[in-house]
Amino acid sequence: MNNRPGWVFYASLLLLSIFVIIGIIFPAELQAWADVGLEFTTEHFGWLYLFATTGFLVFCIAVAVSDYGHIRLGADGEAPEFSYLAWLGMIFSSGMGVGLVFWAVAEPMSHYMAPPLGGAEPESPEAASLAMRYALFHWGFHQWANFAIVGLAIAYVRFRMQRPGLISETFRSSIGHHVDGGIGHGINILAVVSTVFGVATTLGLGVIQINSGLVYVGDIGFGADQQLFILGLTAVVFLLCALVPLESGVRYVSDANMALAAFLLIYVFFFGPTDFITAAMTNAIGDYFANVMGMSLVMTPYTGDDWVERWTIFYWAWGLSWAPFVGSFIARISRGRTIREFVLGVIGTPVLLSTLWFSTFGGSALYFELFEGAALGEAVSKEMSSALFATLDFLPGANIISILMLVLIVLFVITSANSATFVLGMFTSKGVLTPKNWLRIVWGLVQVMVAGVLLMSGGLAALQTISILAAFPFMVLMIFMAISLLKSLRDEQRQIELHEALTRGRIMRLLEENDKRQADQIDEEGPARSKLEDHESG
Repeated sequence: MNNRPGWVFYASLLLLSIFVIIGIIFPAELQAWADVGLEFTTEHFGWLYLFATTGFLVFCIAVAVSDYGHIRLGADGEAPEFSYLAWLGMIFSSGMGVGLVFWAVAEPMSHYMAPPLGGAEPESPEAASLAMRYALFHWGFHQWANFAIVGLAIAYVRFRMQRPGLISETFRSSIGHHVDGGIGHGINILAVVSTVFGVATTLGLGVIQINSGLVYVGDIGFGADQQLFILGLTAVVFLLCALVPLESGVRYVSDANMALAAFLLIYVFFFGPTDFITAAMTNAIGDYFANVMGMSLVMTPYTGDDWVERWTIFYWAWGLSWAPFVGSFIARISRGRTIREFVLGVIGTPVLLSTLWFSTFGGSALYFELFEGAALGEAVSKEMSSALFATLDFLPGANIISILMLVLIVLFVITSANSATFVLGMFTSKGVLTPKNWLRIVWGLVQVMVAGVLLMSGGLAALQTISILAAFPFMVLMIFMAISLLKSLRDEQRQIELHEALTRGRIMRLLEENDKRQADQIDEEGPARSKLEDHESG
């Protein structure tokens, strides 16, 4: 296969370069244009984000529990490439690791100070309960279903159908040879641009969080200059990691992520308000399942409140813009898994870990706020990213734990960015599983420049705005991707049923022929046996 970059690479690079140049020259104007686009998108299509994400979750569950669930993402009987624990570790760390750390305290405390949709009195026990429910909802099954749809579609066409691992290939069963022309190139370009903006959002959040941690640990200033400097240093590290193979690069960094994250989780759980954490988690899980449908499809047409746009739609859009990257990366490491195992691993297990993470860190923050007058809500109001480190101050060994948390954030940023360079290289070199190093470095630099432009154009607000805008066109593509995947699965199931029917038919014919031969043999042996019996009796 000729894996040199083609139209997808050059067109994507041109579009993103134009964005970077405009952002550098006209940062304020870029933010203003983005705000206009955001208002239009959320006002007219906000409902579609909610229906689409909920539909993706229903689709994944239905496929997993159906007869399609036993289909293997690879040859029949093929063993998985990675062990189960290593596989889960890479899924979790490449998924939303930075987001989990950033929002684990910031989101519950934000909802505590300003309850969702006016559902409780601010800074009340009811507000705390509502805050945990929505935190679990935003980081629960819906978010990971976005990744599962893309990952499942790519893994199926790449390892089951033996086609290139491109987004466009997932549409072949619907549009046929058109995926090899302009339509297919357009789909892949859109996937590349969406991935870059989604990962740039995560890089920006990670850099802001690192900056907040350094303020606590090293008394370093907080602002765009410091964040751009941190972004540059982080870029050097993950670009060096991009030069090593996936198996010895992302895998070992993700193993370190999981080990350090597990240590910090266990430490905060046992040295924090353990009883409160377990009770809050139990309550939040019950509230989540009792209200999941209402939360999934809630809008505010009667009040004009923009809370849904600022939170739920932002989260779904962020996940959707990440879906090409995370889905492709998960597909790459999921060879040999069955569809049922894939869905359970991608949607089920990470949600359990997210629930435990938010309950531990968010629950601890709420406890310190409610019962020890920690004033964490005030800290969140001033600077959202500072809430995590302000919470760690209430634990024993706060300085050491804060440093370890900083290391964890850096590792998560490196893993996400490194994985993204791999996926972008794959997208722009016709789907090869091992893209050239120079190509990965190019995309690493592009991610850094886009993240830098967003930080200069408005920080956290700009990151949220661009996520929602970049996700919209790819969300529409994902709807048709799910339809195309279902068609492919149905076609394969029909082929399996036809093969089984033909096999049964052949077996029945063989059995009938065998029965006939035995009957004929009995008929031939009958007269001879009668004569022998007459002779013996005489």
